[in-house]
Amino acid sequence: MDRKLLAILVCPICKGDLRYDRKANEMLCLADGLAYPIRDDVPVMLSEEAREMSFAEREKAR
Repeated sequence: MDRKLLAILVCPICKGDLRYDRKANEMLCLADGLAYPIRDDVPVMLSEEAREMSFAEREKAR
């Protein structure tokens, strides 16, 4: 992922910061508990494409 792109992306719902999970290839919004997929190096920032993170996932990502 391009570092410049990572620096400007925010959660489309809460406008909060996102964290890049390289292993899962996702952008994480810990505030909303959503994981946005990255497909072909393009973050898919649509709420309907995001998956809900479990409580354990959220705690581990902090």
